[in-house]
Amino acid sequence: MSHPHPELSAPPALPANGLRVIPLGGLGEVGRNMTVFEYDGRLLIVDCGVLFPEDHHPGVDLILPDFAAIRDRLDDVEALVLTHGHEDHIGATPYLLRERQDIPLVGSQLTLALLDSKLREHRLRQTVHHQVREGDVLTLGPFELEFVAVNHSIPDALAVAIRTGAGMVLHTGDFKMDQLPLDRRITDLRAFARLGEEGVDLFLTDSTNAETPGFTPTEKSITPVISEVFRESKQRIIVACFASHIHRVQQVLDAAVEHDRKVAYVGRSMVRNMAIARDLGYLTVPPGVMVEAKELATLPPERQVLVSTGSQGEPMSALSRIAQRNHNFVHIEEGDTVLLASSLIPGNENAVYRVINGLSRWGANVVHKGNAHVHVSGHASAGELLYCYNIVQPRNVLPVHGEIRHMLANAALARQTGIENVVVAEDGVVVDLVDGVASIVGKVECGYVFVDGSSVGDITESDLKDRRILGEEGFISIIVVVDSVTGKVSAGPEIHARGNALEGETFDDVKKMVVKALDQAIADGNTDAYQLQQTVRRTVGRWVSNTHRRRPMIIPVVVEA
Repeated sequence: MSHPHPELSAPPALPANGLRVIPLGGLGEVGRNMTVFEYDGRLLIVDCGVLFPEDHHPGVDLILPDFAAIRDRLDDVEALVLTHGHEDHIGATPYLLRERQDIPLVGSQLTLALLDSKLREHRLRQTVHHQVREGDVLTLGPFELEFVAVNHSIPDALAVAIRTGAGMVLHTGDFKMDQLPLDRRITDLRAFARLGEEGVDLFLTDSTNAETPGFTPTEKSITPVISEVFRESKQRIIVACFASHIHRVQQVLDAAVEHDRKVAYVGRSMVRNMAIARDLGYLTVPPGVMVEAKELATLPPERQVLVSTGSQGEPMSALSRIAQRNHNFVHIEEGDTVLLASSLIPGNENAVYRVINGLSRWGANVVHKGNAHVHVSGHASAGELLYCYNIVQPRNVLPVHGEIRHMLANAALARQTGIENVVVAEDGVVVDLVDGVASIVGKVECGYVFVDGSSVGDITESDLKDRRILGEEGFISIIVVVDSVTGKVSAGPEIHARGNALEGETFDDVKKMVVKALDQAIADGNTDAYQLQQTVRRTVGRWVSNTHRRRPMIIPVVVEA
């Protein structure tokens, strides 16, 4: 088994008739999935998603894949293939299209519809679409693409087989093998087997649930639990789920009809996505069940159902505002039921529990994955992955889509089925398929690209470190005026502290230390303002550390007058 190595150098030139695979996101994290394939001088991109920030990314809105490795080759891109419509697979597409707007887009009907809505928000107009469905074959430059139905937690997901002169790649996208899907569209194992018979040279497989034994439960197994929640609830019901989870919303609509309740959507993305799903026939809305949210409030509580965004505790989401009692027209009352019908994305646990505690404080009964079977994963568990390896029998395996522990678990499963060449890579690690053998050949630049408001890529890890220090330790500002003629401190130091236990401190002791340190520095010939600022920073930093065991951000200003 090959492992990524931090000392890898830039990859060599791609050998003739070789296929290069460059993962730019999704290998080492759950999100921002993006993989670039190179053959015969042309590029094909599969997925272009975002990663959502965690607590250690203060002020960051989104995290994008790093396009640096292909930025000067965007004219070589044949197309961007989108496996399904989740944000971690399509969310970064507008940012890529800002760099080359005419990249052709390939995807299923629902995926392209959700993306079109997103492009309109970004004021981007994309005209080149290739709408495909399972069974379709599409040739783009040197790449022949065949699409295979897979099921996931959003309808219309596709795996893609990529045929080139170097061999065939089968990329699963996100998938599971639900044998009783709500839309009756099962993962096409017959197509997987047929492709396996033809010969899959490289199999890229979803790793997210590789550590989970057995098989992922069916979506239908949740229906009785949702029905039970509706039957037991005596007042209003609020259901929170992903704005793209059309299957879950369908189950809620069906339960509402069964129990004579009306439903309203709350949250802009929920309203938009469900309208798209309804118009395209992916969501069946029974007549008379839907009302506007404000109209719903006029009904008695026992007839109300709200379907809301915010199942991950997002600060500005509808559910978070409801929990904080600052939503425009939804106010939690004693006896309301809140159903969190989603999984916990790693890193969001604290935010979700804050919302649960907030809702519970106002008397709501909160039903979530921790106390009821109200969600199933959209990803294949270990048993399903083993099944796929035995059906496909690929020559080489590259686990994708997951943290390193997920990919290592997936690799171990592949080896158990007798596959000898399993390559474990991370973002930026380049894998070449040459003469039927996949191997790591180098590494390209591949960091996090942060979106902060309208700023893209301007925020660095150093900036985030400063923000974390400001958030955790506060800051101290020091202003000193030095007489340019005498070289003595003529005013100050004036010291202010914010965001820490030092607020209100007089700083008399450290002021004397600063003056003494500056006098000594100037006597030693250090008259440059920057050097004097560093002297102030070191003096105050040492004092704060020794007396208060704190390391705030220190902002010294030395003015020569």
